[in-house]
Amino acid sequence: MNGSPTHTLAQYAASTSLETIPEEVRERAKQVILDEMASAHFGRERPAGTLAARYVTGLAGPPEARVLGTSLRASAPLAALANGTAGHADEIDGAHVVGGHPGATLVHAAVAMAERQSATGGELLNAVVLGYDVGVRLIEACGGLFGVKERHHLNSDFLHAIGASVACSRLLGFAPGRYCHAMALATFQANGLCALFQERRHISKAFCNGQYAMAGVSAALMAATGFEGSDDILGDPHGLFDAWGADGASETVTRGLGLDFAVMGANFKFVRAGYPIHAPVEAAVSLVARHRIDTESISAVEVGMPARALRVVDYRRMHNICVQDMLAVALLHGGLRLNETYFPAVLDDPAFAPLRARITLVVNPLLEAQAPDGRGAVVTIRTQDGKTVTERVDHPRGHSTRGGVTWDDLSAKWREAEPDQDASSWIAGARKLEDLEDVGHLTGLFTEQP
Repeated sequence: MNGSPTHTLAQYAASTSLETIPEEVRERAKQVILDEMASAHFGRERPAGTLAARYVTGLAGPPEARVLGTSLRASAPLAALANGTAGHADEIDGAHVVGGHPGATLVHAAVAMAERQSATGGELLNAVVLGYDVGVRLIEACGGLFGVKERHHLNSDFLHAIGASVACSRLLGFAPGRYCHAMALATFQANGLCALFQERRHISKAFCNGQYAMAGVSAALMAATGFEGSDDILGDPHGLFDAWGADGASETVTRGLGLDFAVMGANFKFVRAGYPIHAPVEAAVSLVARHRIDTESISAVEVGMPARALRVVDYRRMHNICVQDMLAVALLHGGLRLNETYFPAVLDDPAFAPLRARITLVVNPLLEAQAPDGRGAVVTIRTQDGKTVTERVDHPRGHSTRGGVTWDDLSAKWREAEPDQDASSWIAGARKLEDLEDVGHLTGLFTEQP
């Protein structure tokens, strides 16, 4: 087993500590934890978040961890399920440069386990950074988000269940061998066919992230109990890399550990929509404001995108991952406000359908050549008087390549999204996470509104 990719990851994971994490990485991880916990609080009232809370409260289990946005407590695996589902329930949670929604799985698995263990804030920070390092590298080792989707028809976020099992194993203080078993046990509990993107209401799409979070917690607890799995689930014959890996997978998954921290690639959202929609909305709203375009005068809107991103958001059934739906709303309302839910009411607006029909998506050759897996867009608006204006956005607001976010940005985001909540206490709690003796003090801030 020594020298295998699984054991190399396990040895690294067992050796990690808060003290070895650079200050800028800690800061980004704290911002990610805050944003994901707030996303779960926000998403609790959405259909997927409501259903998840209702489901877990009907099951027996010790009150180990909080179901965020409620006064309820559940077992750590069930709390991770409920919170991971609510976290991705309304597309307000973070994304990543490699793709997908790691935080909805990794943060909620780690928070639930940390609360169960009465872990310190520093231990939670270390676990989240570690979970990102493993989960993101596994997706890269399997060919990236689109590689996993196109070759295997799977939602690549399922690989974060393995990262979550490693994060939870760290919180349990495992020796390396048990990490290996936890990673193997996680593979039995997580999957997700990309047919889920064809649903209408963003319920199973959100549930997947909750399921992956629960799988990570459950796998670590099973390993603690004595359950075993393959010693090298990544490298063994018929293991993960045989099933899904790309060329050089073993080297990819261990490259840069301890030096290149994957959480630094975390992206933050300021629009409740699928991530490829953010750049088109930003560009279009900017054009309308700068050129003082009356929405009624728009004759055509062309959105140029990389082909892969286009396929994710072109005429989808779910409103919040459909460019035509969300961009039409943004143009009609001068943007997309976080505390407003536009559907289904906007469908009765007589201006909506005609404007939506004038929005077309095309593959932009320059973006396709320069960033085929990117989330950029080139928007061209034509008006009835013959004017044509264009704007390109390579990285939407909150993107790590654009500098990420500040605490003021996050404070403003959550004050807008949840004006009835004390977002300042959420921010303050997250900022001093290293000093927190018990993570339960932080989760306790995310209860239901009195």
